[in-house]
Amino acid sequence: MSWPVTTQPQAMLVSSKEADWSSGICGCCDDMKQCCFAFWCCPCFACITTRDFGQCLCLPLLDVFSCCIPPVAMSMRAAVRQRYGIRGSLCRDCVCSTFCLPCVWCQMSTEMKKRKIPTMLSDIISCR
Repeated sequence: MSWPVTTQPQAMLVSSKEADWSSGICGCCDDMKQCCFAFWCCPCFACITTRDFGQCLCLPLLDVFSCCIPPVAMSMRAAVRQRYGIRGSLCRDCVCSTFCLPCVWCQMSTEMKKRKIPTMLSDIISCR
């Protein structure tokens, strides 16, 4: 049985020049409203940020099942870096996601707001 194609694949927007994050990992306090939301309700903030990036709204809830390193936060940070051409490494993504989780989500959200690149549903997981 074949499934009909309902949406066509979109070109992925990736920056060709490598740059730094527009805000540091501790720059989450620059926007106090966002900072408080991420600190007091990190799961909700993470879900909204993930949705804005074009992924499944509930994807960050899978981090609840990890014992040490939050795999979704780490992979989202790596994906944001890749999409926007930001310098960094998977090792740094792992360390930041493990020890500064609300700050990592704030940093990703700030980056997406500053870049204002349209989002798209992509990859394997998508919510309908």
